[in-house]
Amino acid sequence: MKKTLYVTDLDGTLLNTHDRVSDFSIRTINEMVDKGMIFTYATARSLVSASKVTEGLNANIPVIAYNGAFIFQPSTGEILSKEDFNDEERSYVKEILVKHGISPMVYAFVDGVEKVSWIPANENDGVKRYLSSRKGDKRFRSVEDIESLYSGDMFYFTCIGEKEELQPIYDIFSKDDRYRCTIQQELYRPEYWCEIMPALASKSHAIKKYKEMWGCDKVISFGDAINDIPMFEMSDECYAVENAVPELKKVANGIIASNENDGVAKWLLEHVSL
Repeated sequence: MKKTLYVTDLDGTLLNTHDRVSDFSIRTINEMVDKGMIFTYATARSLVSASKVTEGLNANIPVIAYNGAFIFQPSTGEILSKEDFNDEERSYVKEILVKHGISPMVYAFVDGVEKVSWIPANENDGVKRYLSSRKGDKRFRSVEDIESLYSGDMFYFTCIGEKEELQPIYDIFSKDDRYRCTIQQELYRPEYWCEIMPALASKSHAIKKYKEMWGCDKVISFGDAINDIPMFEMSDECYAVENAVPELKKVANGIIASNENDGVAKWLLEHVSL
């Protein structure tokens, strides 16, 4: 019997406009997972951030975080798979960002502990808003200088700001096959996010790994944004929520109810036989 992997994006897809998974969706998905459904989520968020907004969802499901850079076991924090930069690639990111006057948030393992470093003196409104929404996150590490900012085993860079200042960064790294770079407007916000990660750090690549790990024959995915297109392209079936961008709807097999109306959970309940 063929095994199917069901994978969903979080923000704008499984999460509602309050950045939470509804009680209905949690109850529905957990009951189906208990019956044998192979389900996970793939997100640009960290494990810490994703675990907070998916509280109540089955924590024994390995999940895809940091846009595919990592596959984690959320109940333990164990890294099951990861993609990484080499030292030369890290140095080049630093060189380009410093040259263009961009002060990023740097995700790295510092002395073996996951940290998110930033320089408070360089905060803009977007960074301030991001930090205020994640108060109490023990990963945050404020630093005073560039050398401290770019320290540790760096694996992800997030630049938050105006599109005009971030576009040159995107143009450089999106054309370099050593990297994967995305730029998009923050959901429900005016600022843009430009994210730089290793070339193989993508939802689609991580899903392929996940599919092999679990011996699945088929992938069905759900999403809402342009960065979900590669995930859709590698899926056997793909569905865009009603609130998805037009570009994603064009490549989807179908349109389901919005994130606010439990589109993913309702589709699973109607179409998955266990």
